[in-house]
Amino acid sequence: MVNVEGIRTAVGIIGNVISFGLFAAPIPTFLRIHRKKSVEEYSALPYVATVMNCLFWIFYGIPVVHPDSTLVVTINSIGLALELLYLSIFLYRGEGKRRVVLWLLAAELAFIAAVVVATLLGFHTHPKRSLFVGIFCVIFGVLMYASPLSVMRKVIKTKSVEFMPLWLSVAGFLNGAIWLVYALLKFDLFILISNGLGALSGAVQLILYAYYRKGPKKGNDVKPSEVQLPNASLV
Repeated sequence: MVNVEGIRTAVGIIGNVISFGLFAAPIPTFLRIHRKKSVEEYSALPYVATVMNCLFWIFYGIPVVHPDSTLVVTINSIGLALELLYLSIFLYRGEGKRRVVLWLLAAELAFIAAVVVATLLGFHTHPKRSLFVGIFCVIFGVLMYASPLSVMRKVIKTKSVEFMPLWLSVAGFLNGAIWLVYALLKFDLFILISNGLGALSGAVQLILYAYYRKGPKKGNDVKPSEVQLPNASLV
């Protein structure tokens, strides 16, 4: 007899490893920031957005909301720690941008606190709590998956894939696909929708890469932060 729960756990562990790789992708960017002692023109918005995304998935995965989702909590907790580290470096080196970033983080915390209170006081069963929080997870996941569109548009416009690293596209596709399998093994609509979109986004990037891989290399002044596909919605 097939042990579905055991298979699901194994798939979730693999998903944790792949997701960690994507969460760690910005490390070279922040090493550059630390080395140059300046954030230059880099934007903190992708990292602020990922903090929000991680917080929602952590809340979604805790037992009082959606039981049996420990692996969702573990990877998003690691992701949250990394994103806060990135933002700490950004705040330390980005003197002129501190106020905006701090205001955004404060607004996020206030919003999530309101959702937590509304969930715990307004809904008293796991299905209702999962539905309420899961809707927010999917909404913010969809918004984050719009981020790679600018890179894909650049690939089509320039007919060059030098601004879309292959390994990030492959990792994004694998991440979406493995968590899609995880969601199907013990049906979870919200993880399925979020990572179905992730797998689709990664597949489109790989198709573009295959089509334009022999295109010209422009060698223009695009910064590393513009060529890295964002963390997006990792579960």
